[in-house]
Amino acid sequence: MKQRGKYWKGAHTKHRLKYHLVWIPKYRKRILRGELLKSLKGLFYECSLLNGWWIEELQIMSDHIHMLVQIPPNIAVSKVVQYFKGGSSRVLRKEFPEIQEFLWGDSFWADGYFAETVGVAQEDMIKKYIRDQREG
Repeated sequence: MKQRGKYWKGAHTKHRLKYHLVWIPKYRKRILRGELLKSLKGLFYECSLLNGWWIEELQIMSDHIHMLVQIPPNIAVSKVVQYFKGGSSRVLRKEFPEIQEFLWGDSFWADGYFAETVGVAQEDMIKKYIRDQREG
């Protein structure tokens, strides 16, 4: 299991891949509250733990999710989002059948998501570091 930290190590890699992810419930309904919110938060952390990811920050608003998550390089961001959304959707629909009144069909979440790599503010510093490298 991966530990919290700045850099993770693989067999032949050292990496720090963090992503800011945002997605919404179907129809952007404001239903992420109360017991559903508590359950959802637990599901996200459980998914992260089972897959060896690290949720750095998580904010669940009534109508959207913001997550900062660190993942290894061998998994696509789209797969990470699929696991978070798909797994939580199945469990929440069973645990809270009353949400069917607001969300028709088989899915809890709206299609799509927002993803952004974290570290953009350091880009110029890294470019300078690379330019300043000199052969000994």
